[in-house]
Amino acid sequence: MKPKIKRLRVNGFVMRRKQLLPTRSHITIAGVVPRSWTRMAEVPVSCDCFVSLPPGSRDDHVIFGKNADRPRDEVQEVAHCPGASHPAGATLECTYIQIPQVERTRAVVLSKPAWMWGAEMGANDQGVCIGNEAIWTREPVCPGDALLGMDLVRLGLERGDSAWSALTVITSLLEQHGQGGQCKEDPVAFSYHNTFLLVDRNEAWVLETAGRLWVAQKVTEGVKNISNQLTIGAEVTAEHPELRRAAQAQGWWDGESEFNFSRVFSPENPPARMELAKQRYKGGTELLKQHDGSVTAAVMMSILRDKPSGICMDSGGFCTTGSMVSVLPRDPSLPCIHFFTATPDPSRSIFKPFIFSDFSTPVLRVVSPQFGPDDPVRKQPRFQSKVDRRHDLYKAHQEAVSTMENNPDEGSSVFGILRELESQCLSEISAMLSGEIPGEELGDLFFDTVDTEIKFYQ
Repeated sequence: MKPKIKRLRVNGFVMRRKQLLPTRSHITIAGVVPRSWTRMAEVPVSCDCFVSLPPGSRDDHVIFGKNADRPRDEVQEVAHCPGASHPAGATLECTYIQIPQVERTRAVVLSKPAWMWGAEMGANDQGVCIGNEAIWTREPVCPGDALLGMDLVRLGLERGDSAWSALTVITSLLEQHGQGGQCKEDPVAFSYHNTFLLVDRNEAWVLETAGRLWVAQKVTEGVKNISNQLTIGAEVTAEHPELRRAAQAQGWWDGESEFNFSRVFSPENPPARMELAKQRYKGGTELLKQHDGSVTAAVMMSILRDKPSGICMDSGGFCTTGSMVSVLPRDPSLPCIHFFTATPDPSRSIFKPFIFSDFSTPVLRVVSPQFGPDDPVRKQPRFQSKVDRRHDLYKAHQEAVSTMENNPDEGSSVFGILRELESQCLSEISAMLSGEIPGEELGDLFFDTVDTEIKFYQ
């Protein structure tokens, strides 16, 4: 049975900016330091995924979080796709290849690069969340079109009703179609294999791949993070049936010593980004340990906004282009709540809550324009030109960031007020989940908060 969705009353969240914005002389913004938002130099380039399960979480909730670090000018949209039934024999057009469609797909909400079919991260209406990370191993990245890791994220969400079910979807598709293809909107080749963090209300799975081979580790309690490196050693919960035989045939494992996946499959000469990512992985682990036993959505957001560790990344041609935090109550009668920024750099963005509902209003202002057959990703050769994929919120946020940089007082006032509203929203959602306050329908809360944010910027 689906939980009854209620609308939360967040005082002032849908009010116009002029009703809430005080004069500069009366505003004090704790923790908002514009200098800290300037571009960082020489920080590791990678994505980061996090999960906290009780007792790592303060409440009886599973908390998921991810920063998507992508090319600086890439637009990330937030798309809600309702569940659907499909006729027998139907095919599905992914980013580069077609695959057979299944009879039924689940409703999903996705934070995705606007040019591709797949997603960096997202959730479905069964309380499953998935994020992926780029990885390089001893297995070569095969040339040619295949399923992107981001396609596999979306396919796992559309077809899986638990973290384990989504994992089996991904590994089955890996076996059938492989992984690969151009991973950024640019003619310069950039491809990789993937690791995944899959989470539901009860458990989490780390899935690490090398071509069609894979290994998985189950996480049932505490905190865990992944980055752009192999982390599964000898503690393997599930694996590809040919994994060890393949490693032995390549001479990577002698067949007698302890099988350690990370040691066996890590490349002898890893890319610089993998080496640099070790710093971020370590920083993320330390931040989770600092909050072990007290992780909440707000704590996870603070981790994703952390600049010193490089987790909130802004370096060279890459930056954090989108962020997501999800609260998955263990109590199935309570709704899961998924927060998205839909804008770059969480340190100067706000997280807006999405809750699955049969009656929610489409939020088109965070969806990018479509270009059909004229899209550079659809033409051959691909990516020979650029199109403007910015959605309404992205444009408004860009203008606000420009204002902040040119007029720090005015810019910090706007971001400070929005951050206060985010904090208020978090507090009241927490109270609703703990039964302290009643509520009404929540289905349009994401629409309301996006609309309010745009009005603040205008």
